[in-house]
Amino acid sequence: MLPRYFLKSRRHDKWRNPLFAVGASLGLIAMLAPGQAAAEGKIRIAQQFGISYLTLDVIRDQKLIEKHGKEAGLDIAVEWATVSGATAMNEALLSDNLDIAAAGVPPALTTWDRTKGRQDVKLVAALGAQPNYLLTTNPNIHTLKDFGPNDRIAVPAAGVGFQSRTLQIEAAKVFGKDNFQKLDDITISLPHPDATAALISGGTEVNSHFSSAPFYYQALQGNKAVHKVISSYDILGGPATFNVLYATTAFHDKNPKTYAAFYAALRDAADWISTHKAEAADTFIREQKSKLPPKLVLDIINDPENDFSIVPKNTFIYALELYKIGVLKNEASSWKDYFFPEAQGDNGS
Repeated sequence: MLPRYFLKSRRHDKWRNPLFAVGASLGLIAMLAPGQAAAEGKIRIAQQFGISYLTLDVIRDQKLIEKHGKEAGLDIAVEWATVSGATAMNEALLSDNLDIAAAGVPPALTTWDRTKGRQDVKLVAALGAQPNYLLTTNPNIHTLKDFGPNDRIAVPAAGVGFQSRTLQIEAAKVFGKDNFQKLDDITISLPHPDATAALISGGTEVNSHFSSAPFYYQALQGNKAVHKVISSYDILGGPATFNVLYATTAFHDKNPKTYAAFYAALRDAADWISTHKAEAADTFIREQKSKLPPKLVLDIINDPENDFSIVPKNTFIYALELYKIGVLKNEASSWKDYFFPEAQGDNGS
């Protein structure tokens, strides 16, 4: 039986709409102070749902930004919102209703690319490396070449999100650069919980899902017919950053003390998670009001495939490959081109 902590399924006609959650997301963003970039001593942060945002959960729970601000002689007011999807994130960021956004590497790089010479968005830090698994219940599918016109691959944002862009990179390798969108025709937009429910229950048109944690763990455990076709790590040649934080150059440059406190908080949280994994699991459950079994959360944190380092890992592969297929118009010479200087002292990539 499907665990009760899954969200209820949306109607089918909404599944294909990548902007399905934008309205609700913008409602949450509206709770942040609107219309004007935050001044020194104030920061507005948005995150999405899921364990890949654990670092932000720890920062919020332990009030680490406020702590580092006080150490620098600055009282920092921190505002938080939870948003579903990079589209709503970007609208809020670029309209000065948000200071720090969080999304997958490809959407963040697209924002960097499209704001060059204007808002000049750059990446702040990684939120860790966690793989995504392309899963299916079709026993005949073992590679991308095995997908047919009757298969359906669920992703959170068809054509533009982390999973779709990663799939397009692999499709370019398998089918040729001009055919990088070959699988877009059978890809549909569906939230991770609903796609996982479809795979576990079976009997729907959705027989495949490019899935992040904890959902691929649940699907593999919940239905013996589910198997992995490929992971994002396979596509990228090894562990790679999943989600990142990004901001406008104006916020970075005009708020040096606030930005420094935020970056120090990121470091503290990442270090703390690495040595307090059980407590980190409790923090995730408490901050995200998760109904996931505590053992599953701890198992995910302990999984050697997952880390929560803020040091960028293999992000440049995305920059190279997305430029090759024309998604990015600006070619980066290294990962440092699109990260703020504070991140560049680490051994990133």
